[in-house]
Amino acid sequence: MPDAPARAPVSWAVTLLHLGFLAAVVALAHHPALCLALLLCFIGLSQAYPAHQDRLLIREALLVAIFLSGLVVLGGQQQWWLQPLLLGMSSETVFWGATALTAVTDNAALTYLGSLVTGLSDEFKFALVAGAVTGGGLTIIANAPNPAGVAILRRHFRHQTVQPLPLLLAAALPTMVAALAFKLL
Repeated sequence: MPDAPARAPVSWAVTLLHLGFLAAVVALAHHPALCLALLLCFIGLSQAYPAHQDRLLIREALLVAIFLSGLVVLGGQQQWWLQPLLLGMSSETVFWGATALTAVTDNAALTYLGSLVTGLSDEFKFALVAGAVTGGGLTIIANAPNPAGVAILRRHFRHQTVQPLPLLLAAALPTMVAALAFKLL
C-alpha cells in the first residue's frame, strides 16, 4: 500500500476550537438541545474546513448512539430476570462470566444491565465491571470504541477486513494478563 501523503500540521486555532467544543459538550451534557446545536456546529465546521481535520466517522458514531439508546430504552425492562440470576452468583463467577460474555456482547451493555440489579455488594459490582473491561478486546463488538478503531485501521488489513478468529487469538494473551492483573493486584 502506498504511504499517505504528508499532511500539514493542525493549527493551534483548530485544536483549541475542538477542545472548546468538547468542553462545551461536557458542560452542557444535561441540556440535549444545546448539545445537538453544538454537534451541528461542529459538523458544519468540519465540512467547511476539511483540510484541517480528518473525515468525521458519522456512520460509526450513529451506530454506537443507536445501540446505546436502545440499551437504555430496552435495558430497563430486563431487571425481572437479571435480579434473581445475578443474586445467585458469586463475584468470582460474575468476573469470569462477564469476561467471556464481552466476546459476544458489548461491555457497556453488561455493566448497564448489572446496574439495574439492586442489592449487589461493592465486590460484586467491581467483579462485573472488571470482567467486562478485561474481555473488552476479544472481539470488535465487545467495546464501543472497537468499531471506530476498525474503521480507522481497516485500510491496513488485507481485503480491508478484520478476521474474527485471528483477532480472538491475538487478544487472548492480553486478556489473560488483564484478568491476572485484576485478580492479583
